[in-house]
Amino acid sequence: MAIMGLRAIYQKPRTTVSHPEHRKYPYLLRDLVIDRPNQVWCSDITYIPMKRGFLYLVAIMDWFTRKVLSWRLSNTMDAEFCIEALQDALMRYGTPEIFNTDQGSQFTTPRFTGLLEERQIRISMDGRGRWLDNVFIERLWRSLKYECVYLHAFETGSELRVGLTKWVTHYNGQRPHAALAGRTPDEAYHDAPTPSGLRVVTTYYPQSFCIR
Repeated sequence: MAIMGLRAIYQKPRTTVSHPEHRKYPYLLRDLVIDRPNQVWCSDITYIPMKRGFLYLVAIMDWFTRKVLSWRLSNTMDAEFCIEALQDALMRYGTPEIFNTDQGSQFTTPRFTGLLEERQIRISMDGRGRWLDNVFIERLWRSLKYECVYLHAFETGSELRVGLTKWVTHYNGQRPHAALAGRTPDEAYHDAPTPSGLRVVTTYYPQSFCIR
């Protein structure tokens, strides 16, 4: 289609729609050295195409270890499924120092930010249109879709939920990461020491980031 100059006429679902009356927070991760679990968590929403229609998926990830802490599916863009994912992550893993999202209305609603503020978690938000500000969860979406979603024609939400559960379990517990010195996200999050000399620095080059 790209070679022939063809383009689908359907409207792609939008997952980031800001609310003009919600407070926006500054981006806190620029040049920040992220070197331990629970220092920074991040979250994002993506849409999951199915055999008929699509669903929305939200995930919460620990930035340093890439571990998926919690996720939820929804057939609407209401903030409730994001709030449920956040509450689940907080209950199971405690509190991070910083929580980073985009400026979508699900993350800027006082119902969501209030949960963070009452626990004294610093709130960070990407600049508008800057997907690189949340690059690791964007790469999670790419891996999840190419390795799971696009290989299966999920027909129902329950089938999709089973498939995602298997993939996330494998990703967290069995998939080694070069940036984690060959450890899995679970190993890095729970007990393994920080790799010697590893510093994660977000660097703003198109379609790239650097690990030092």
